[in-house]
Formats: sequence, structure tokens, C-alpha cells
Amino acid sequence: MAELYLVRHGQASFGAENYDELSPCGGQQSHWLGEYFAKTKLEFDRVVIGTMRRHEQTADAILAGMGGLQVDVVQDAGLNEYDFRALFAALDEDKCGPGSSVESSKTSFYKDLKKALHLWSEDRLPGPVPETWQQFQTRVERARLAVQRAGGKRVLVVSSGGPIAVFTQQILQAPAAAAIALNMQIRNSSVCQYVFNDTAMSLVSFNSLPHLDAVERREFITYG
Repeated sequence: MAELYLVRHGQASFGAENYDELSPCGGQQSHWLGEYFAKTKLEFDRVVIGTMRRHEQTADAILAGMGGLQVDVVQDAGLNEYDFRALFAALDEDKCGPGSSVESSKTSFYKDLKKALHLWSEDRLPGPVPETWQQFQTRVERARLAVQRAGGKRVLVVSSGGPIAVFTQQILQAPAAAAIALNMQIRNSSVCQYVFNDTAMSLVSFNSLPHLDAVERREFITYG
């Protein structure tokens, strides 16, 4: 069986005009993860990332932390995050409080995001959205199958919280509510490990942060 290491991007720029950029903390998280991979002598045959800037920055920092590992990096838009701003825009006022934007407090943001995701998964959002929940599920599944079928002994994938949650939900054959619950838990630069062949995939570990395990690095544990 081959191994897959699925990584959530480092901390992005919550509250900034452009969310799709790693913060300094996110860059450090990702570099430390690369150092951890190097220390444990993990090398990758392939690297697959979404097409978002924070995915590319995370992969670059990981490879730099590994000492500049030279490996082909392939992009797959199926690994991109859902458009959370569009989900908020599709909510009406009585279903979403005033804090439903990236500029709001993190507590309000995640509370409203959870509401939006449940309504989205049930096709009950009152406004239009760029993709349905089922379309989101389908593109994540296609990306997952592409990784499985491309082979390799050890593959690194960099994505976002939503696709990682659905990726895991599909493998566990769990309901939509499970993907939403998992999405709320996934930490920046965390690692999910799977074993796979071209027809099957199994979960080994979920949402781990071995590179941030030291006491002095606990302040670098983030969710946004």
C-alpha cells in the first residue's frame, strides 16, 4: 500500500483584504512541518496541491523545510476550498447574525459558517451559490481518485479544511454532518495520513501536529 499525507495549508490572513495569503505564522508552521518530514526521513514521489495561493505557499515552505526537496508539484482545482463568502452572501438576515464575514470575530465567523454549511449541505440556502454541496462532493472525489490512480509510494497533498473534511468523510462513508464537524476541527498545517492503492483508501491518522508538539510551539496552533 502507498502512503498519502494530506496537509491543510498554514494559517491564512484572517481579516485581511486578501485571505488567500499565508500569515507569517502560517509560513513558519509549514516550514516546521517540512523540517519534521526531513527529520523522520520522509520523502515524497509526488506533490499535489490546489490552485490557491495559500496551497502553493504551504507546499513551497514544506519543501524548503525539507532542505529544498526537488519533486514535481501538480495542481488540481478539485482540492480548492469552497467559497465561504458566497455561502454567507446566500444566507438571509434571519438565518445569519451580523458577524458573518471574514472581518468579524473568529467566534462569530465560525458559528455562522457552521450554519451556512448545514444549510448548504441540505440545499436550503435561500440565495444562489457558485456550486452545490453535491458538486463540491463530486470534485473532491474526483481529486481523491486522481491521486489514487496516479500511483507512487508516498504522496504529499496540500489542500484546505473543507476538502480535507469531505475527503475523510467519503473514505469513512459518513454523512454530510460528519464532514461539517470535521471541517470545524482541522488545524492549520495539520496532517492526515492514509494508505491506499488504486481502488481503496483507508484513514491512518487525522489532524495531527507532530511538528508543533513542543511546549514552546503551542502558540502556533491555529484554525484559520
